[in-house]
Amino acid sequence: MDYAIVKTGGKQYRVSPGDVLDVELLEAEEGSTTALDEVLAVSRDGQMRFGAPTVEGARVIAEVQSHYKDRKIIVYKYKAKTRYRRKKGHRQNYTRIRIQDIDTGSPAPADQTQAATEPETGE
Repeated sequence: MDYAIVKTGGKQYRVSPGDVLDVELLEAEEGSTTALDEVLAVSRDGQMRFGAPTVEGARVIAEVQSHYKDRKIIVYKYKAKTRYRRKKGHRQNYTRIRIQDIDTGSPAPADQTQAATEPETGE
């Protein structure tokens, strides 16, 4: 099974083609495609590639389905015996994406062997 570990919005996600994922707000319009470039690891045909810190040339292609706000979270601060109380609400913005493809960024094995056998011309 092919999958990748990507980093977006300060969090890491394990994604496969076809997955639907809610990530922190991305600057992309609904219906458009976007590329997640911070790929930390890629698994293709049972072979793992790890980045240092990211896999060079690898990216994950995703379709933006919608933008929405999460439910409200109440943040309440209180200190005893000092009459200090603060109540604040927060709603996080999210983007729902569908993973379309994982591009490993490396050429196919046949391309690598062909490039190795061709002589270089220094002219």
